Amino acid sequence: QPQLVESGGGVVQTGGSLKLSCSASGRTFSTYVTGWFRQAPGKERQFVAAIRWRDGTTYYADSAKGRFTISKDNARNTVYLQMNSLKPEDTAVYSCATISRERPQYSYYIGAYYNYWGQGTQVTVSS
Repeated sequence: QPQLVESGGGVVQTGGSLKLSCSASGRTFSTYVTGWFRQAPGKERQFVAAIRWRDGTTYYADSAKGRFTISKDNARNTVYLQMNSLKPEDTAVYSCATISRERPQYSYYIGAYYNYWGQGTQVTVSS
């Protein structure tokens, strides 16, 4: 199974930027979709963005559109999440996850359909 490791989290002021990375190792050839989710204390896990590996199609939560960009580097088996114009409400633990077989697009937005998860990286946006 693939192992996922996130990096790039930290503390940033409102309006600042961060770029998160999700590096995959192990059995990565069957990865179909990689997604980013976030969870703030006391709140449910929330979809942020996803990218489909076969064609690079991207998917975003409304809260991420226009501010966040998901991308991938095939050679490095890495997915990035560039986050700009950060707000205090973006504060959360950000985790990447993968879907390992072809599924319909609605599943990309739902954490229960993802097979493997990283440990997460903390993002804190100060006001």
